Amino acid sequence: MAFTGKATYSAGVNLPELAEDVADVVGIVSPFETPLLSALGDPMYSASSTYHEWLEDSLLPNKDAIDDGTFTDPAADTDFEVDNGDRFQVGDQIQVESSEELMLVTGVNSNTLTVVRGYGGTTPESLADNQVINILGNAALEGGSKPTARFTNRVRAGNYSQIFTAAVEISGSDLAARQVGLADEMDYQKQERLRELIRDLENTVINGGQAASNPQGTSSVRRTLKGIFQHLATNSFAPGDSGFPAGNDLDEEKVNYVLRQIWESSSGNVDLIVVNGFQKRKINSFLSSNRAYDSADVKFRDMVSYYESDYGTCKVIMTRWVPQDAVLFLDSSRVNVVPLSGRSFHFKPLAAGGDYECGQLIGEYTLEFRNEQAHGCVRGLSTS
Repeated sequence: MAFTGKATYSAGVNLPELAEDVADVVGIVSPFETPLLSALGDPMYSASSTYHEWLEDSLLPNKDAIDDGTFTDPAADTDFEVDNGDRFQVGDQIQVESSEELMLVTGVNSNTLTVVRGYGGTTPESLADNQVINILGNAALEGGSKPTARFTNRVRAGNYSQIFTAAVEISGSDLAARQVGLADEMDYQKQERLRELIRDLENTVINGGQAASNPQGTSSVRRTLKGIFQHLATNSFAPGDSGFPAGNDLDEEKVNYVLRQIWESSSGNVDLIVVNGFQKRKINSFLSSNRAYDSADVKFRDMVSYYESDYGTCKVIMTRWVPQDAVLFLDSSRVNVVPLSGRSFHFKPLAAGGDYECGQLIGEYTLEFRNEQAHGCVRGLSTS
């Protein structure tokens, strides 16, 4: 028998007799996660100036290169030029890279070395311009005088801080009105703006650039921090570079090439590989050909969270803010995102000029990126 009593559909246009039913939840779909900041963690200290500095040092180099294209007899000449004669001492055993011949330095005159060829019973081999020379070590004479003191100078590196800010204004009526899904409109707006600022901080730490002139800022020039990509110089690679593996697609050969170059040029311990979604899928594919499944498996797993090689174990992090064509290789022990003292993200109430409440979220941060040669990147990879 058909129902003939009162029903919701008989309540009239727009159901005016019924109470409004709205879920007490606000859904946010915009991305605001910051995987790199989470991986780096909170710094142990803060900056005390808008220009934050740190000291970097290095050991005396034990490599150089031949700078001589005028060999009369490349397999017998005992005098030749090098790029930096001050790296050598009398008594050094030296060896050209990929050669079995040992040589002993008997004289250093500016950038000219005098050597004993075929030292230690080795066979002399031809020398050529630009060959890399390894300095094995110095042999001192028993009872001899002390050698000339040599040392390196510590250098300062630094970065400017950048102010991140957002305003919040709420009318008196909006504050008094009952809101769906939240208890306090002002508190909700603070949270939203803070999410945006932290998102922008990670993006700037990765991609930000420093002004070419007046980087300290003026009344008309905004002070900006220098991001990771702008710091990198020594180990920055791209397809087509001399020695870099062929092809535009990211593969294991390219990853190992960069890790090896960083290992050879520094004592850095790369422990983070930071990529966008596209290159993360490329890294996942490294294992595709080696996966095996049996009939009982009901889960397909296609993800690489750690990459372990001869040069260390790297955690693979995916962040939206790394450009699609790029991969970052970082030693996280040498990277800090540092707030200016007392200027971590906070809310500053401001005087209202009418029937509203207002304030400003403020944070001032800089990137401490020590020893850029301990990190690396690849740019220009295929994105399709």
